[in-house]
Amino acid sequence: PMQRQKKNQQKMLSSLQNGNTVLTSGGIVGTIISIGDDETLVLRVKPDNIKLQVARSAVSNLVTGEGKK
Repeated sequence: PMQRQKKNQQKMLSSLQNGNTVLTSGGIVGTIISIGDDETLVLRVKPDNIKLQVARSAVSNLVTGEGKK
């Protein structure tokens, strides 16, 4: 089960795209606005549209409910 979970996590991380809403391991919810070549993402966090740069590995979940999977 752990190998399956790790494989699913890696699959999700590799399929991230601009516009996806994600939840980080620190509990921050944001929308991806750019993906860097060095395994980093720039997230736009509401309500003040603050931009944060986070490591791709910090993403724990893809947030669904906005019609995106």
